[in-house]
Amino acid sequence: MNKTPTSTDWILYADEQLIVINKPSGLLSVPGKSEQNKECVLTHLHQTHPEALIVHRLDMDTSGIMVLAMNKQAHRSLSIQFQDRKVNKKYYALCAGKLLSNTGYVQLPMRCDWDRRPKQIIDFIHGRSAQTHWQIMTQYENHFSVELSPITGRSHQLRLHMKSLGHPILGDNLYADHASIANYSRLMLHAGELEFSHPETQQRLKITSTPEFL
Repeated sequence: MNKTPTSTDWILYADEQLIVINKPSGLLSVPGKSEQNKECVLTHLHQTHPEALIVHRLDMDTSGIMVLAMNKQAHRSLSIQFQDRKVNKKYYALCAGKLLSNTGYVQLPMRCDWDRRPKQIIDFIHGRSAQTHWQIMTQYENHFSVELSPITGRSHQLRLHMKSLGHPILGDNLYADHASIANYSRLMLHAGELEFSHPETQQRLKITSTPEFL
């Protein structure tokens, strides 16, 4: 991972109830089991916001918007919104190949590939429901930019769904082919929009962040 900016550089919004950050690619959301994987969003944020509580996670290689709670009541409110799918999420990605249509919908059930963890696989018998809407942004010669809107929130959902369409996300070291990895230093996937209800006022908040690769 490249040198990580200080956590204060990540802050997009903050008040007494919550803090919204722009997570860099290459950083875990929570500490891993091994000692070398202890560095994460929380270890950085707790230096300035020791009360911050994780509500949801992003993959280590995914950059973009995360919301954290600043107290237990806010944590409960935000967690329920994620659980009940009351949170709207948009991601932006660069993917290999050319699409034949401008928009589409993927509904493919997923589960962990236990023999090759942390990889996930499509499994129509034992997999959990997973749905993703996609909307092309720009088609280039050999790749395209796309807006991804996950309905469910499975681990690696966007990465596996785009792979299943034959258009892996560029820089994806788990699901892409060699040519789609070779020229990219990171996974080209960014959580670019998060909309939810403020845990105290109940007003809807929409936080946006443009990825550096667009």
